[in-house]
Amino acid sequence: MEQIILVNEQDEIVGFDEKLSVHQKGLLHRAFSIFIFNSKGEMLLQQRDADKYHSPSLWTNTCCSHPNKDEEMQDALHRRLKEEMGLECDLNFLYKFIYRAAFQNGLTEHELDHVYYGVTDVHPAPNPAEVKAWRYISLSELKSEMENAPENFTVWFQISFPEIELRWNQMLK
Repeated sequence: MEQIILVNEQDEIVGFDEKLSVHQKGLLHRAFSIFIFNSKGEMLLQQRDADKYHSPSLWTNTCCSHPNKDEEMQDALHRRLKEEMGLECDLNFLYKFIYRAAFQNGLTEHELDHVYYGVTDVHPAPNPAEVKAWRYISLSELKSEMENAPENFTVWFQISFPEIELRWNQMLK
């Protein structure tokens, strides 16, 4: 059974619990989101598989997940990026934030989300059990799509995108 890390708002470990149970109870837990860009500055998006337990078929950042009990964040990041998208690249920490989102199926995401980015021109080889589709997109096109059809994107992606856009544009200057 997959055990994930429960934390307080200061990101201190307060316990461990099974992944589904954590989402049923809406407990605050450690998570990560990875944003991959190519050398043209386009962001790699994935469309979640239709059978995901929440947010099925929605577009989101390149990869997101949880470190397991007793797993270092860097190990979890590279493990999940490889498992989900078939990619390997250097990843750099950007920031972290807390959000809470309840879903129609009764599950709740309540995450302290660590945000990382990487740059690669290698095309992904996604796991079809995780990813329905993928694409690279410019930030301006993405922003327009999100304004016109926010329902096509995951909650956490919508929350994190403005900060990612700001920081990415600052790094390019």
